[in-house]
Amino acid sequence: MRACRRKSKNSVKDIIGLEDASMSNEKDWDNFKQKLFVKSTINLNDYKPNQMQRRIGNLMTRHGATSYMAFFDMIDRNPKLYKDFIDFLTINVTEFFRTPEKFDELEKRVIPDLLGKSSKLSIWSAGCSIGAEPYSIAMILSELTPNTRHRILASDLDVEILGKAKKGVYTVNELKNMPSARLNKYFRHSDGNYYLNDEIKSRVEFQRHNLLLDKFDSGFDLILCRNVVIYFTEEAKDALYRRFFAALKPGGVLFVGGTEAILNFRDMGFQSYLPFFYRKP
Repeated sequence: MRACRRKSKNSVKDIIGLEDASMSNEKDWDNFKQKLFVKSTINLNDYKPNQMQRRIGNLMTRHGATSYMAFFDMIDRNPKLYKDFIDFLTINVTEFFRTPEKFDELEKRVIPDLLGKSSKLSIWSAGCSIGAEPYSIAMILSELTPNTRHRILASDLDVEILGKAKKGVYTVNELKNMPSARLNKYFRHSDGNYYLNDEIKSRVEFQRHNLLLDKFDSGFDLILCRNVVIYFTEEAKDALYRRFFAALKPGGVLFVGGTEAILNFRDMGFQSYLPFFYRKP
């Protein structure tokens, strides 16, 4: 009986200890989110907490941080580490003509349909990363309508990555889906890198923009937001897609990533157009 009572007391202590540790970790996480928002305007409350904590936790382990706030102190003092952290957080992985079969539909069906309604298009690549997506669009339009200057807006949260996009210098891996004819037409190969020509670069307007916080322009014929929302909460994604709907002109199209089908698109007002393409009536 005594042994049982001692075991019970230890179990209660263990439970209390676990609860205290959990509360401490939660407070540490909340403080980290608040500090990061002040520094970067990134609101981690809009991201799936388990996935974010796991990803950030892996980065913390690499740098020997034992708490979220200890890690925040590291990135706050070290500009290089802060840049690496933002790159890590914003998932800057992309390539030209990513998912070639969908870009084929875009080039041969979606854009010609849009050009049938308006001779000058307004297009937004939301979460453009290194610029591969908006430059791919610029190439398509320069061939379909060589004498027309369409508006191609490309935005991203990460200022450093926008700087890379504006330079237009790429590795062979980022161009792996590029047809050889276009590669030779639009790029100069030197020192192991590929340099995009100035004419295509001049067709794209880059802008820093927080999709979850900043105001949207309107009147777009086409919005591309692909492989951006993977870690967003369902609430954040729903709100974002509704804002995209409002930013499109009637007949405009939203193009999303291959793992980002919008199941409740009708509730938002969209019509199904093609797989992963949604049209505003």
